[in-house]
Amino acid sequence: MAVESRERGGGQGLPLFETKKLGGARIGHKVFAATILGCLGWIWVYRSLHLPRPGEKGRWAWVGMFVAEVLFGLYWVSTQSVRWNAVCQYPFKERLSQRYENDLPAVDVFVCTADPEAEPPAMVVSTVLSAMSFNYPPEKLSVYLSDDGGSALTFYALLEASKFSKRWIPFCKKFKVEPRSPGAYFARHSDVGREAAAAGEEWFATRKLYEDMKHRIEEAMERGSVPMEVKEQHEGFSEWNNPTVTKRDHQSIVKIVIDGRQGDAVDDVGCRLPTLVYLAREKRPQCPHNFKAGSMNALIRVSSVISNAPVILNLDCDMYSNNSDSIRDALCFFMDEERGHQMGFVQYPQNFDNITKNDIYFNFFRVFNEIELREMGGYEAAPYCGTGCFHRRESLCGRQYSRDREPEWSCEARTRRDETVERLEEDAKLVADCSYEKGSQWGKEMGVSYGIAAEDVVTGLRILCRGWRSVYYNPKREAFLGVAPNTLDLSLVQYKRWSEGMFQIFISRYCPLAIGHGHIPFGARLGYCIYLLWAPLSLPTLFYVAVPPVCLLRGVSLFPLVGSPWFVPFACVFLARNAYSLAEAVSCGATPRAWWNSQRMLLIRRTTAFFFAFADAVLNSLGVSQIAFDLTAKVATEDTVARYEKEIMDFSGSSMMFVSIATLALLNLFCLVGGLMKLGMDFKFTGQMVLGGLVVLLNSPVYHALFIRRDKGCFLASVVFKSFVLASVACSIGILMG
Repeated sequence: MAVESRERGGGQGLPLFETKKLGGARIGHKVFAATILGCLGWIWVYRSLHLPRPGEKGRWAWVGMFVAEVLFGLYWVSTQSVRWNAVCQYPFKERLSQRYENDLPAVDVFVCTADPEAEPPAMVVSTVLSAMSFNYPPEKLSVYLSDDGGSALTFYALLEASKFSKRWIPFCKKFKVEPRSPGAYFARHSDVGREAAAAGEEWFATRKLYEDMKHRIEEAMERGSVPMEVKEQHEGFSEWNNPTVTKRDHQSIVKIVIDGRQGDAVDDVGCRLPTLVYLAREKRPQCPHNFKAGSMNALIRVSSVISNAPVILNLDCDMYSNNSDSIRDALCFFMDEERGHQMGFVQYPQNFDNITKNDIYFNFFRVFNEIELREMGGYEAAPYCGTGCFHRRESLCGRQYSRDREPEWSCEARTRRDETVERLEEDAKLVADCSYEKGSQWGKEMGVSYGIAAEDVVTGLRILCRGWRSVYYNPKREAFLGVAPNTLDLSLVQYKRWSEGMFQIFISRYCPLAIGHGHIPFGARLGYCIYLLWAPLSLPTLFYVAVPPVCLLRGVSLFPLVGSPWFVPFACVFLARNAYSLAEAVSCGATPRAWWNSQRMLLIRRTTAFFFAFADAVLNSLGVSQIAFDLTAKVATEDTVARYEKEIMDFSGSSMMFVSIATLALLNLFCLVGGLMKLGMDFKFTGQMVLGGLVVLLNSPVYHALFIRRDKGCFLASVVFKSFVLASVACSIGILMG
């Protein structure tokens, strides 16, 4: 590591964070990149020199292969931009405490949920409780739950959590509990573990209180209503007395569940509790609600009325705190005397606590988190990823960065400490109304952006273009942990939403190649394109997977003869790319089998989720369709969980994406078998046979689900029928044309 060593102490003048350049492995990577680039150029020359003449068999397939390989090469170049600027960030929270412990800024935590059926309230309030339990002064901490479902059941769960917090927060602090989500903590630690032994009866009593709370919440969910005695005890339920109140049609609801402003609200040992607020912004069928972006903007305005903290943390409802010091780590970047004034936001990685050993659905972003995001952070241009992100309120609200403006960390003068709870709630309701944003800059120049499904990424880009910088910090202990999709269907739906939103950014005026000039380093702008171009990357992938096998049946060769000098660059790119990818994954902690699973999932995503996202984004840009937000459910059946834990892929969906998966798998199988029968081991077709063989190997779980399995996770009969018909038609066309 090439970095100037500095004295690590808490004295004045020492930085609150340090950026270290990583130089050792870069030389080897540069040699690798130069080799691959040279081979790509060699391949392009081969395609140009050997283009079949007009009218010659296979000319258009050859042209398509040439175009696909050029696109793959250009995309690969963009992936290298985030591998040339390796840095690591090191915050010094001890120095922060020594220097600013009495002057720490207030922090508002936003937790967003949208549907109690897809996102169980018991899970949601565990995330809320983890946020309330941060190792941070409670008088400077406010937690807001935005319930876009407007559900009395979610409000009831929050009331139950507020009561349990009086026991849970002091328990966490006394025994230094990690993680501070009760659901995650008690799931990890058995009652015979060291934690139970150390805490004694208090551990068992706290677990019993949590289980009782969870049971009451789940019982209410099963019943579909809040117990009548609870409704009578809390006036807040009067908001749901009107029978016309529905998920998509209701008034603004703001309830300060715990008022932590004056210090009257205390836990079981007499210590102050943080503020806790429930919000259901107004929704009307005739008014656009802009999904999560609209929810975030309502939270920004409501919190400005109640607590107005200068630092905001936003979390998904399943993304609980796994490190109670995360706030202090983030503040080291914001409050550093030399560079902190530039920081608009600090992004933590998105990690999950339900990843299987070999990561069957490639949900764990190992390389993304530990290499790509880290090195984009080296440009001080890390993307905003939608959760686990600390924002400077003024940067999120549209303020331009100014070197001359001193950061304002104290919010004491702006907090309405003397107002009654009722007055604050009424004022907050006004800014959560549908009509509040009409004619304003909310969703445009202020707050989270509207109109693009990937509202988080485009919001981060706009913040960077206003002159702010961003930091990516990946601590050894994961800061936040969430729930990854445990079925293939959910995983593909999630990636379709992400890739569609990011491609919308690329074809919009927010494309970083355009708006980032002069604000974002060129390497970082190329780095953004890795993800913004997921959707169009489906086109060359589909061509490469579908056309060569059909040409094999027709007897059309698309690759050079083995032994020819022209075969060398193809073999070199294939072997070097995969060897480097495997080494990179293993260096980040993945198993070789997990890497193999990732290659399968990349193929499946590119030929399904990315392709359908590309089509939807194009249709949306033409005004043919509108943006939709598909919520990823956080619940699963016992069968689904059992298959996931055994790492058995679930193909039980009925969407066109599953038809595409099965069709492409069958097409490659039919063509490979037919090609071998027709051509034998003709070396002229070795390239196509190797390519088809690899696709067949990657699709082995698909064939297993098509031909062998009989459980609930195999393909539906309708999917099997459609895919067999489509694959057979494609093969027939290939044979007839041959």
